[in-house]
Amino acid sequence: MSTPQNLNFVQEYWFDAGQRSILTLDALRERGNTYFAQAAKNAPNVLSFAFEPVRDGRTLPRPVNYVLVQIVPPSGTVIDPTKPPFIVVDPRAGHGPGIGGMKQDSEIGVALAAGHPCYFIGFFPEPMPGQTIEDVCMAEAAFVEEVASRHPEAEGKPVIVGNCQAGWQIMMTAAIRPELFGPILLAGSPLSYWAGVRGKNPMRYTGGTLGGTWLTALAGDIGNGTFDGANLVANFESLNLANTYWDKSYNLYSKVDSEAHRFLDFETWWGNPVLLNAVEMQWIADNLFVGNKLTSGQIHTSTGVRVDLRNIRSPIIVLCSWGDNITPPQQALGWVTDLYAHEDDIVANGQTIVYTLHQTIGHLGIFVSGKVATKEHAEFAACMEMINVMPPGLYEAVITEVNEDTSNPQLIHGKYLFSLQTRTLDDIRALGGNSDEDNRRFAAVARLSDVNLGLYRALAQPAVQALATEQSAKALREMNPNRLRFAVFSDRNPAMKPVKALAEAVRADRKPVAPDNPLLTMEHVASTWISTWLDGYRLMRDAMTEATFLATYGSPVVQAMAGLGTETASAGPRIDRDLAREAIEARWKADLETRFDVGGLPEALVRALIHIRLPQRSVDERGFAMLQAIRRLQPANRRLSMDEVKTLFRDQYLLVRLDEERAVRAIPRLLPESEQMRRAGFDAVVEVLGARGALPEEGQKRLRRIEKLFGLTSHETATVETSHA
Repeated sequence: MSTPQNLNFVQEYWFDAGQRSILTLDALRERGNTYFAQAAKNAPNVLSFAFEPVRDGRTLPRPVNYVLVQIVPPSGTVIDPTKPPFIVVDPRAGHGPGIGGMKQDSEIGVALAAGHPCYFIGFFPEPMPGQTIEDVCMAEAAFVEEVASRHPEAEGKPVIVGNCQAGWQIMMTAAIRPELFGPILLAGSPLSYWAGVRGKNPMRYTGGTLGGTWLTALAGDIGNGTFDGANLVANFESLNLANTYWDKSYNLYSKVDSEAHRFLDFETWWGNPVLLNAVEMQWIADNLFVGNKLTSGQIHTSTGVRVDLRNIRSPIIVLCSWGDNITPPQQALGWVTDLYAHEDDIVANGQTIVYTLHQTIGHLGIFVSGKVATKEHAEFAACMEMINVMPPGLYEAVITEVNEDTSNPQLIHGKYLFSLQTRTLDDIRALGGNSDEDNRRFAAVARLSDVNLGLYRALAQPAVQALATEQSAKALREMNPNRLRFAVFSDRNPAMKPVKALAEAVRADRKPVAPDNPLLTMEHVASTWISTWLDGYRLMRDAMTEATFLATYGSPVVQAMAGLGTETASAGPRIDRDLAREAIEARWKADLETRFDVGGLPEALVRALIHIRLPQRSVDERGFAMLQAIRRLQPANRRLSMDEVKTLFRDQYLLVRLDEERAVRAIPRLLPESEQMRRAGFDAVVEVLGARGALPEEGQKRLRRIEKLFGLTSHETATVETSHA
């Protein structure tokens, strides 16, 4: 091992350790200074893109602290005015705005790279007096309406990306104003709050272990009507004790020469807590976290309108991950089985639902990781038009790397192939979920929470509110550990004053320790041991919490006290029947019965494509790219709009599902008399089918039948090669 001439390995290690300590303190000092600099701004954010204000929510009839801005495309970025605009909505879940555009490789970055105009909905640090969740939903509807009006040439309504908490908020808005929305992408968004699997999802037990939401009311009262978002940050950090109390800090210390910049960038967002009105946070806790009322249709607007997610007409795309311990896949997708008993019900309701499951990425990585942005988000952005025209049903998005065996790679955007594969509700159920007994436990928590909240409001709230002042509330916020830790290491602390000069001296004479230094190896081992111990403690804590929850709320006595009678088979969320909706569906089905022979060549071509591809239960971007190419060859005055294409695919798919044989036999009655036009139409079908490569034997058989129905039996048989794979 080589060492400096005048140092042995012990001296070398301790010299480096001292230098790293000073550089780490300097990084913490910069973090503290950034905290105060952000707090002094009127509208702090971490966007890495230039933007122009469009609409300020504080000027709306029901004012809110939200704001709509348009992202200025970076130099060299080409925006296509015919593509629908993207709107990225960040979560107000304790942190400030901007994480959806924190990097160039981000949700905003990939939307711009795909040629879409892009907007961002952020928020100011302090809420408007009296602002409610419903007010925020109405503001978001106004913003979406504004964006749509600014892009009259766009072939489609705005695409909305909702991150985490913003996802359920956007879904509520879309359920109230479905006519405004294009596709909705939910990134790590919880919608089914009781869902999860035993041993893995401890956050869902929090409401039960705290006795319900009365503590939320207490926090809002001592905050003088304001809830400190730093408390939500603390909840998130408590999920991973090893990372919170050791790994993050040690990662900075051990790699301070290269890690400081990334650490400071992230902490600028993480260490910028915002405020909510107490009434907003109470509504969230009562109706979502503990009450789980969104997917059961129990939420109503102030005017009595029921918030029913089945009202949404836009495609809904769910991006979730097995590595997410804040919004696990069960909470991101459980709403589908809450709303529907069978996948046929999804089709009958006209909803298109797409989901994809990442294997490892954590909660924040879903909407901030560059790797996720350049793969999942980039593919969704590039293929959003394809998703938008998909017939109703449940699909899984599968994203695979393009290799040398991939057919027609020129039709693929980027280095990944995007495909949609038909799924059933059993695929969602297979991800795991609650038993009826578990649902009864959560239902007991919800009812006892109402009791405890009522007792608090009757017995303690008047006194707490009388004692709270704005001055005391501000002092409590400043002393919150999730704020104080930033202030302590800033230049406002006199003890930190010498650190800047010391750090500059260290950088001028930096002597990193050799990677094979024995003491450095011992340091890494000790760090691993500390992290493992903290993680073990977390596992033990979570196991004890779960066992206590299950035993307490599984007690027949506790459930009886909560008003859950033994006759209740399941207390799980299940939305009620909507007779008006069922009447509409019945009329829709009756109308379909009359439309088998209605249409012309476009209807015949789409019906043929659906019939041939139906057994494969999947489509990919190559076929859609070829379909788009053929569509663009049509004269502009005869070309179908994307909305017309969407309606065409939906109606023909429903006809095939209703009675496939009858729909196929009717194809000749839709065709023109001109053999030339029929030949051109059939050739277009062959081109679209061939884009994906070889047809399987069943597909080849169906293609030959379609050729006969087109009256082309005297011509050369279609040459889409049969697959032997």
